[in-house]
Amino acid sequence: MLATIVQKFGGTSVGDVTKIKRAAEKVKKAMEAGHKVVTVVSAMGKSTDSLVQLAQDITDSPVKREMDMLLSTGEQVTMSLMVMALKEMGIEAVSLTGWQAGIKTEPVHQNARITSIETERVEAYLNEGKAVIVAGFQGLTDEGEEITTLGRGGSDTTAVALAAALNAESCTIYTDVTGVYTCDPRVAKEARQLQSISYDEMLELANLGAGVLHPRAVEFAKNYNVKLIVRSSMVDKEGTIVEEEVSMEQNLTVRGLAFEGAVTKIRIENLPNNVHTMANVFSPLADAGIDVDIIIQQMTGKNEMNISFTILTHDLPEAIQVLERNKKKLGYTEIRHEGELAKVSIVGSGMVSNPGVAATMFKALSDEEIGIKMVTTSEIKVSVVIEEEKMVKAVEALHSAFELDEIKEEAKAAVS
Repeated sequence: MLATIVQKFGGTSVGDVTKIKRAAEKVKKAMEAGHKVVTVVSAMGKSTDSLVQLAQDITDSPVKREMDMLLSTGEQVTMSLMVMALKEMGIEAVSLTGWQAGIKTEPVHQNARITSIETERVEAYLNEGKAVIVAGFQGLTDEGEEITTLGRGGSDTTAVALAAALNAESCTIYTDVTGVYTCDPRVAKEARQLQSISYDEMLELANLGAGVLHPRAVEFAKNYNVKLIVRSSMVDKEGTIVEEEVSMEQNLTVRGLAFEGAVTKIRIENLPNNVHTMANVFSPLADAGIDVDIIIQQMTGKNEMNISFTILTHDLPEAIQVLERNKKKLGYTEIRHEGELAKVSIVGSGMVSNPGVAATMFKALSDEEIGIKMVTTSEIKVSVVIEEEKMVKAVEALHSAFELDEIKEEAKAAVS
């Protein structure tokens, strides 16, 4: 029985006609190797940004429903051109929008989650020997009434969800990098590609700012045990495998670094010290769609406490408005905030059995005179909040401190 594989080409991989033809060659190669092929495509290059700009040229506050109608057209351009390119190569292919491919979502515009996929139509075309090209980033509400989009990184999620629904052999994400690196090579010049990484490690890195994969896609892959491969669409080089058990480079305690700028710390002072305070603070922020990250609770007296937390800087005006609207219920005296901060994180499943990892991190930052403002930890990550102007310096120091720029002998043997 022929195995089904899913491929996904991001915007940089289909940025112009030449790149679309190159992507089509990879589809053709997979078909000729005897696979049933489903290919998910993003909008071409920066075309989504261009569509957003068109909307902003008309209004500062476009209706989310209409934005979904507008933005969903970007992927449809790519899917049609891809099919045309394949047909010129002698490959039978058909394009499907997200809803034609059976992708159902919750009724949320611009950031919907996939609820189910009806695969019958896709499978029928595959059984006819056709390549199926699906528009990523989009679906239809369960009621079948509204077009929705899946938010940032939505095409990754489309591809992994389809792979899970089709019980595909693998899902390959083609992008402009050759795989998952120990750190963004544009910042850490000595960063190197990993042969493999676990779902949990990749999920942490994605959540912490590493942009190579979207967290929701990694979560789908982990939940449905989808073999995920990240590789370049530009060069023919082995990529990085994301899987449950990592088989290579076990010698690395820390396997990657992630970082994120434009972070702001908020401190709410002199809140009443009772069991309802935390819920009263964070529930209205959640209702407003504001993501809160590191949280620190500090008792300042028997009946009072301060709460500090971080958010992305662009959410600051709305966060302050929400808190001020609820000031009477919350009972605080003052709100302070500090901007121009960054979060830098180390990630690795090897931390569980190496208690000195955090100490190594703190010493490396101390040696570079980098002050730490907040800390949070889990079994496989440590994150610190520092001044944004020192972010690159911190990343370079930590990359070196954990020897991520050195391929050790065991890793060399595993690769060879």
